[in-house]
Amino acid sequence: MQPVEVPRVFSERYELTHLVARGGMAEVYRARDRLLDRPVALKVLFPELSVDRAFVERFRREAQAAAKLSHPNIVPVFDWGQDTGAYFIVMEYVDGRPLSAVLRETGPLDAARAAEITSLVAAALASAHRHGVVHRDIKPGNVLITHDGQVKVTDFGIARAVNTEDSLTQTGAVMGTATYFSPEQAEGLGVDARTDIYSLGVVLFEMLTGRPPFLGDTPVSVASKHVRDVPPTPRQLLETVPPELEAVVMKAMAKLPDQRYQSAEDFQGDLLRYLDGQPVLAGPPNGNLAATGVIGSVNATGVQARATQAFPRTRAWSAPQRQPAGGRGRRFGWFALLAASLGALGVVAYLLVSTFTGGFALPNVVGKPLVQAERILANDGLVIGTTTNRVDRSAAGTVISTDPAPGARVSKHAVVNLVVSTGDATVKVPSVSGLDLASAEAVLTNSHLHYKVKFVTSSGQQNFVLSQSPVAGSVIRRGSTVTISIPQPTNQVSVPNLTGLSPQQAAAQLTGLSLSVGSQTQACSNTYPSGEVSGSSPPAGTGISRGSSVNLVISTGPCQVVLKNVVTQTQAAATTVLQGQGVTVATATTNSCQGANDGDVVSQNPPAGTQVNLPATVTITVCSAPSTTTSTTSTTTTTIP
Repeated sequence: MQPVEVPRVFSERYELTHLVARGGMAEVYRARDRLLDRPVALKVLFPELSVDRAFVERFRREAQAAAKLSHPNIVPVFDWGQDTGAYFIVMEYVDGRPLSAVLRETGPLDAARAAEITSLVAAALASAHRHGVVHRDIKPGNVLITHDGQVKVTDFGIARAVNTEDSLTQTGAVMGTATYFSPEQAEGLGVDARTDIYSLGVVLFEMLTGRPPFLGDTPVSVASKHVRDVPPTPRQLLETVPPELEAVVMKAMAKLPDQRYQSAEDFQGDLLRYLDGQPVLAGPPNGNLAATGVIGSVNATGVQARATQAFPRTRAWSAPQRQPAGGRGRRFGWFALLAASLGALGVVAYLLVSTFTGGFALPNVVGKPLVQAERILANDGLVIGTTTNRVDRSAAGTVISTDPAPGARVSKHAVVNLVVSTGDATVKVPSVSGLDLASAEAVLTNSHLHYKVKFVTSSGQQNFVLSQSPVAGSVIRRGSTVTISIPQPTNQVSVPNLTGLSPQQAAAQLTGLSLSVGSQTQACSNTYPSGEVSGSSPPAGTGISRGSSVNLVISTGPCQVVLKNVVTQTQAAATTVLQGQGVTVATATTNSCQGANDGDVVSQNPPAGTQVNLPATVTITVCSAPSTTTSTTSTTTTTIP
């Protein structure tokens, strides 16, 4: 995150504090809603796009589409509008991190956690699809994980309302991010809700394996692979991926939309079946169960369940079409019957032994989130007893021990008591005084602390922390709030250095600072090429009020001048004339004056009437006391003061 150089208030209500992210067509800021005194996220269209009617119309449609959505797993849109030529959307500020940052830090996620996150994203998509909105850009960066584990999908502003009569969606319009493209997106074809299902399947693939299915040097090469290449299965990259979850991933990532889950509800349903230990309805990955070892699912008792028709068993061998004739055939039949009987007796013996020797081993749920641990134990028919909280270095909310201990022999309906970590109860307050606001926020967040901004009257540097409360070194409870004081934003803004920019670029910079372009005059410049800004009024660095205008000087290219005739003029007069034309004057003297008066100019080089590019130097030769002796010449140079 980067600090905002000059805080700005939108619609006299939303006060920017700092920049959070920069996207393809807008910037996202953290802001304070002055009316409701709460933090919000403000998405602002780039100033240079605000003058483009097509972009503004798209932005308006995006705001309307996103504002229709209301779901616990969707970041809601509160408001949208226009302020001093800038278009913006106001959204809920989510206190958390994008899934992309989590994956960079931790690598592959636990299979159950990955399935849980995906199921919640699928629930959000199902709600959006019911309102006719396709996200089109599902990726880890648009999935936010809050500090208490909630999952929220953001950036539905890039989506399109596909059921509007004058929809801006057009065949051939490619949106999204290449790594998570659906094949139809990569080909520029029309898309529907099943595009989001494919992209979410790619995200689940990455959560399980630590990398996306297709890698490449350029976005074009990656997009091409989505269309043409067969992806690896997750278990080819990480063999610990559960086969059932692999099947779900590969169905979601089918090349043809008709072969994927046909709705986000269907996708979510299979994920929930996996989490509940039930057989999934996804077919075998790539149509080949044997290649992945997927032959069914395991139920709560640990006995392999018979697969559904949508997920059939493979047969290890094919029975002969007819039995051999004679005694050999009969003997074969008897042996087969005997083998089947022994197999049945073995199953019965196993179940009897398991029953009388204490059932089965208690699953190890230590280190797992409490909700996940309770689900695992309940799926094995166990009863959750007491849950005790204890301060521990483990992450808050995770199981740190069980009674009985993991691996102990238990029977169905046995009671299991859990001890859950509350995390470290206290933390030492770090020092953030002197840091910029963005850095201070990062330091406090990493220390598991919240923060509140307090504006104070001060001449200190904008967006830098002046003081903090509690002071550094104080011991406070984890999750407490630290108040940081920063200078109150003023209504003054410094004129930026616009030289070297095009008029359009200069206008964009000024708009971003709540300034506008005044007059535009033209002048030659030996520093800046034709068409670039060569100066401004007021000049760069001048402090002016927001809403003021800045006049621009536009270069017409190098300055040129036609030299005037200064021969016969006195040295002083000739120097004044030439310096007035912007040239440097060099002086030479001669005693060969041919009748000229002492001190008069007898020649100039280049001669009068010559057109020269500035800067240029003109040498004038001045008569010095005519005499009959051999002439001599000396030279001095006079530059423009």
